[in-house]
Amino acid sequence: MRRLGMTVYLALAIVICLVPLGGLLWYKGAESSENRKLSEFPTLKSEEGWNKEFLSEAGDWFEEHFAYRQEMVTADAQLRGKIFGISTEDGVIKGTDGWLYYMDSLEDYLGSEVLSDRGIFNIAHTLSMMQEYIENAGRTFLFTVAPNKNSLYPEHMPYYYRTKVSGTHSIDRLRPVLEEQGVNYVDLYSVFEAKDEVLYHARDSHWNNKGAALAAETILDALDKDHRSYEGADYTVRTDYEGDLDVMLYPKAVTPEDEIYYDEPFTYEYVTEIESTFDPLIDTSRADAEGGLLMYRDSFGNALLPFMAQEYASAEFSRGVPYYVDDMFFCNADTVVVERAERFLPEMGKNPPVFQSPEREIAILQAQDCTAKPGATTCEASDEGLFLKLGGAVDEAYIATNSEIYLCIDGENTYEAFPMNIESEDGKTDCGYAAYIEKGRLEGEEILVELYVDTDGTLSRVFQSTVYTP
Repeated sequence: MRRLGMTVYLALAIVICLVPLGGLLWYKGAESSENRKLSEFPTLKSEEGWNKEFLSEAGDWFEEHFAYRQEMVTADAQLRGKIFGISTEDGVIKGTDGWLYYMDSLEDYLGSEVLSDRGIFNIAHTLSMMQEYIENAGRTFLFTVAPNKNSLYPEHMPYYYRTKVSGTHSIDRLRPVLEEQGVNYVDLYSVFEAKDEVLYHARDSHWNNKGAALAAETILDALDKDHRSYEGADYTVRTDYEGDLDVMLYPKAVTPEDEIYYDEPFTYEYVTEIESTFDPLIDTSRADAEGGLLMYRDSFGNALLPFMAQEYASAEFSRGVPYYVDDMFFCNADTVVVERAERFLPEMGKNPPVFQSPEREIAILQAQDCTAKPGATTCEASDEGLFLKLGGAVDEAYIATNSEIYLCIDGENTYEAFPMNIESEDGKTDCGYAAYIEKGRLEGEEILVELYVDTDGTLSRVFQSTVYTP
């Protein structure tokens, strides 16, 4: 009897283990529920020869595609969530009362890893340079930040995250520097904070449609743009919204939540067919509206898009990074808006926009000549289509919080570089830079580059070398 029981137990264990493999013959659910692109089954042999990584790649493929994977992930998440109150998904924080938060916002929420003073300057000064370029082209510029959910509604964060390293966040320190740099900025945080009503989804990382309408109206007010008002407008509530965090954590047991739909219909049209408002590039038009909009946005722009598109004759919404600012000429935009999620502010310091770096006049002859440690200041050239990109790092010994960086080419033209945060072989540094120069302005296969740093009116030459163009 004991032997029979052992045999039945082993047979049952084998069947259970074979179900994920055998189920592939009929199971088709994995692809549709994943929040990312899954790997394709590897080839054993190609034109280059035998694939030596076949077994490893096949293992990775099976790990992502085995039958009932999403059901098992969901069951595991529900079990651990209900018993231990924890999240099984690295990207999701399980809060109280059914609330979920995005893990990417945690470091800033705790104040454990905020941007340095120089990192803050890099973002603000680059935005001021972008605004200068856009305004010189006769357009209007505006920058705004979509607040993290746990910045506005921290009361549902788990108790073990309530002890903070610092109460200061990157956006708190960025605001005054944006003002110093003259950046046209709209503070959405204070607008949302003033509302008693919760305007974000509990199981999603973004605002709901009512929050999106509020954000859009705040932006349009700042632009002095006539627009439809949603204050007091009639709407319908439907329990049909599936949150992104909910899908990540419970892919087969999503709990739909309420979403607001305004009764008055939108009248804009999509210029080309789209799959969703998360598409990387979306163009819209509205026959009875005026003006053109170019909006660089992230996932918060999904719900924001209809409210903005409704107010412009033509609008282009781009998720591309870096920002190719000359797009404003091709889409005939008279207004350029940059919307960025608070959790992505550090990324802004790493990806300066792409456009012709502004030409400047500086007192080169009055500059003090500084000798940097060999290799501490670098300059490399790369091909960026119409532009030559010159970038690298400056010796930190010559960089202060508000230092501006200039490149003189062949002893003639001088351009201001975008200050940026980079990752070098020695680690991260806030003393990076990048400049984009139209190729038509350069001659020959090599150029003489002199690098200057201006700190509070004191100009120093910290680098001089011949750079070979690609």
